[in-house]
Amino acid sequence: MAAAGHAGFPGGALCRQLLLTLAILTVACDACKTVTLHVPSKLDAEKFIGRVNLKECFKSANAIHSSDPDFQILEDGSVYTTNAILLSSEKRTFTISLANTENQEEKTMLVLLERQTKVLKRRHSQEKVLRRSKRRWAPIPCSVPENSLGPFPLFLQQIQSDTAQNYTIYYSIRGPGVDREPLNLFYVERDTGNLFCTRPVDREQYESFELVAFATTPDGYTPELPLPLIIRIEDENDNYPIFTETTYIFAVSENCRIGTTVGQVCATDKDEPDTLHTRLKYSIIEQLPASPVVFSMHPTTGVITTSSSQLDREVFDKYQLKIKVQDMDGQYFGLQTTSACVINIDDVNDNLPTFTRSSYVTSVEENRIDVEILRVTVEDKDLINTANWRANFTILKGNENGNFKIVTDPKTNEGVLCVVKPLNYEEKQQVTLQIGAVNEAPYSGSSRSAMNTATVTVNVQNQDEGPECSPAVQTVRIKENAPVGTQSSGYKAYDPDTRSSSGIRYKKLNDPQGWVTINENSGSVTTFRSLDREAETIRNGMYNVTVLATDKDGRTCTGILEIILEDVNDNGPSIPKQQVIICKPVMSSVEIVAVDPDEPIHGPPFDFSLEQVPSSDIYRMWRLTKINDTAARLSYLNDPQFGQYTVPIRVTDRLGQSLVTQVKVAVCDCVTENDCNLRVSPRTDNGGVMLGKWAILAILLGIALLFCILFTLICGASGAAKKPKVFPDDLAQQNLIVSNTEAPGDDRVCSTNGFSAHTVGSSAQGICGTMGSGVKGGGQETIEMVKGGHQTLESCRGAGQHHTLESCKGGGQHTLDSCRGGQVVAENCKYAHSEWYSFTQPRLGERLRLCDQDTDHTHAQDYVLTYKYEGRGSTAGSVGCCSERQEEDGLDFLDHLEPKFRTLAEACMKR
Repeated sequence: MAAAGHAGFPGGALCRQLLLTLAILTVACDACKTVTLHVPSKLDAEKFIGRVNLKECFKSANAIHSSDPDFQILEDGSVYTTNAILLSSEKRTFTISLANTENQEEKTMLVLLERQTKVLKRRHSQEKVLRRSKRRWAPIPCSVPENSLGPFPLFLQQIQSDTAQNYTIYYSIRGPGVDREPLNLFYVERDTGNLFCTRPVDREQYESFELVAFATTPDGYTPELPLPLIIRIEDENDNYPIFTETTYIFAVSENCRIGTTVGQVCATDKDEPDTLHTRLKYSIIEQLPASPVVFSMHPTTGVITTSSSQLDREVFDKYQLKIKVQDMDGQYFGLQTTSACVINIDDVNDNLPTFTRSSYVTSVEENRIDVEILRVTVEDKDLINTANWRANFTILKGNENGNFKIVTDPKTNEGVLCVVKPLNYEEKQQVTLQIGAVNEAPYSGSSRSAMNTATVTVNVQNQDEGPECSPAVQTVRIKENAPVGTQSSGYKAYDPDTRSSSGIRYKKLNDPQGWVTINENSGSVTTFRSLDREAETIRNGMYNVTVLATDKDGRTCTGILEIILEDVNDNGPSIPKQQVIICKPVMSSVEIVAVDPDEPIHGPPFDFSLEQVPSSDIYRMWRLTKINDTAARLSYLNDPQFGQYTVPIRVTDRLGQSLVTQVKVAVCDCVTENDCNLRVSPRTDNGGVMLGKWAILAILLGIALLFCILFTLICGASGAAKKPKVFPDDLAQQNLIVSNTEAPGDDRVCSTNGFSAHTVGSSAQGICGTMGSGVKGGGQETIEMVKGGHQTLESCRGAGQHHTLESCKGGGQHTLDSCRGGQVVAENCKYAHSEWYSFTQPRLGERLRLCDQDTDHTHAQDYVLTYKYEGRGSTAGSVGCCSERQEEDGLDFLDHLEPKFRTLAEACMKR
C-alpha cells in the first residue's frame, strides 16, 4: 500500500546512476526467479491480479518500482492494475525492481502474465479473481465535535470492504492520532471496521486528521488499496474575541469636522474563520465625560470617528471610552470582551492673547538708552509653552523715530518695552504708543479681529544735560599752502536747554599732522603749519581734527572738525615710471605717462619736451611725440648702442607749472622687458660704456683661455722640433689587423710625433684630402696596424667616406685625424700629399700582403676585411652605419643664446 510513496526507482537506471556518482561503491544487481501469474484477457482498473514474494527475493528492499506503468506493486507483493488492460497476446511481462537506497544494492524480478484458459479452483483467497459491480471501499465523510463530552470511546463510523464477502478481512488505520501525535486518539476494530474516538479534541489545536485505512487478509494479503480517511473537527464557540491592545490611545484636534477619523481598534478570535463564531461587532458602551456624546464607532471595522464639532480642548482635553467586541455577529448569546480607549484633544490656536489692561503709563529720563521701562502681560487659553500660547508683541503707532522696541520674555510670556534711542525732553515731553500681540502660530479661530491692542503713555523726564555736539561733523574750507596763522571758523557746540554756545570751552583731541590750533573759547581754528593737500595722509582733500567741548559743569561732548583743503597749483606734473626699457630688436620707442597730484583743473593736458643738457646731443638721439593729454612717446634716433641712457623730460600742466624728470632708458637686446638684464651704469651722450662685474669676469676668463691655447701650441711645436723627420724603423714589423669598431674619442687631433711630422702637410691636400678622395662614395674602410707603435690615421668625414689606420701592440700612440672639410688643425702638419703618398704606398702594400699570411705563409686569421657599400637594390643599406656614429657635434645652439649670454658675448667681442 506504500508503493505510491516509493515510485520512481528504476532498477537498471538506478544502478547506472549510482555507478556514475559513487564510483567507489559496488552495486549488486542480481536477478530473482521469474513469477508467473494467470490472468484473464481483460482486466479492469485497480484490480488485484496476484501476489509475489518480495521478501524471498530481497529482504532489505525499501524501494519498489514496476517497469510497466499499467501495474502497481505494494509493499506486501500485491499486484494491482492501474488501468484497464486487454491482453492481445497470450503472454506479457514486466520487471519489478527492488532497491536498498542505504547500501545502493538492487535486485530485479521478472513477472510473466499468462492468459488463463480455464477456471481456477478456489484454493487461496488472495489468488481468487472476482468481479464486482459496486465498491464500498471509498472515503466516507467523518467529523468529531470539538470538546465533545462523550461517552468515550465515541463511535464515529464503520469502514468496510466488499472483499469481506469472499475473504476474511482485518481492518487497521495509521496516521496522526493513531501512531503519531496525538497518540491513540482514534482506533478501529479489526474485525468490524468500526472507528472510535477516545477523548475530546480541541479544534484550535487540531483542525482535522488525515488517516489511512487498510484491509488485509489473515495471511497478509491486501485485496484493497490503502484508503485515505479525513476526520474533521467541528468548531465550537469556545474562544472569546480579544482586543489587540489593553488600552488604545488616540489623538484628535479640537474643533475638527464631524466624521473625522480618530483611530481604529481591532480584535481577534481563535474560532473557525468565516463562521458566526468569528463574526465580530464593535461598540462604545461608555464615554467619560458623558456629555456631550462626541464619538461613534463603526460596528464592523472598529473605526472611531467624531460625531460632534464641539470638541474644545479648553473645556475637556481628554476623553476616555469603554469599548466592547462580541462574536456571533453581536447577538446576545455571543462571547464579548471590553477594552479602554483614551482620546487626547490636540490644541489649535483658537484663542488670541489678551492684554490684562487696556492702557499703561510709564516714564523715562531723557538721553537714557537700553533701559527697560515697562512690562505688559497677556492671557491666552491655549496650551501653555506652545506656539499657540507664546505671544509676539509689536509697536503699531508712536515709534516713528525708532526710540522704542518691545520683545517677549520667553519665561513669562510678557512684553518688555525698552528705549533703544535717547529721547529729548526739549523736543517732546510725552510719547503715546499703541502695541499689539499675536501668537507665534497663525490664528484659526472665528473672531473678526486677529490682534488685541493696548495703549502705552511714556512721559519723558527732563535731565540737566551737558553740551551737545550737533551736528557731530562740521566743516570749514582752507586753501592749501595758506600762510601760517590763517584763522577760520571752527567747531561749535551748544547747551541743549538754552540752545546757546556761551560758556563752552573747546580742546583739540586729535590733530594727525599738527597743522592747526583751536581757540579755547570760540572753537575757531588757526593754521600752525603750512597745509599740503597732496600729503600722504590726506584722502580726497579732507583733513579731520577731533574736538572736545566742555561746559561749566564739566560735561563734555566730542565732535569732528573736517577741514576741506582747497587745491592750488603747487605741483608740477611728474613721470612716475622713471626707468623704462626699449627692446631694440622688436621696438623703437616707449610710452611716457605723466601725473599731476593737483586737482584736474590744475592738471592735464600736459606738454612734453626734452630738456637740453650742456655738452650733450639729446635732440640728436631722442625724439618725443605726444600721444594724448597725459602721455607721450619717446623714440630713439641714429641706432644707439645697447646700454642705459638718461633722458631729462620736462612736463608742463595747463597753467604752466612744470617739472623735469630724469628718465633712465635701457636700450636692450631682448624680446620682452623681462628678458632685459642690463646692469650697467648710465651711458653718456657719446655712447661710452662702463662694464659691469660680469662682463669684466668674462673678459678675464677669455684672456686665461687664450693663454692656455698659446701655451699648448708652443709646447707641441718644441716637442716636434726635437724629433727626426723620418718614419720609425719598426713600422716594417707592424701588421694590419681587422677592426670594424671605432673607439670613442676626439677625431680632430693631429699627432705631433715623428710619424705624423714626416707625413702630414699643412695644406688642404694633406692626409685628409687624399684619403678621403681615395675611398668610394658611401663606403667605409677600417685598417688597424698591430705589433708596433700604436698609430691611427683617420680621414675627415666627408661625403660619407671614412678611413682609419691604426697600429697596435707597441709603446706609444700616434693619432692623425684630419679636420672637417679637408682642413688640418695641427700646425705641424707640414708635408705635402706627394711625400706622404710615395712613402706610405710601398709600405702599405707590403703590410697588406703580409697581413694575409702567418709565419708559415698561409692565410692568417686576422687579415683585413673590408666593409663597404653593399650595392644598389639592397634593403639593408651600408654596414657602415653600424660601425660609426654619423651625427656630428652641432654648434647651432650658439646662434640662439639667451639675451643674458648674448650680452656677455658682445661685451667680450670688439664691435
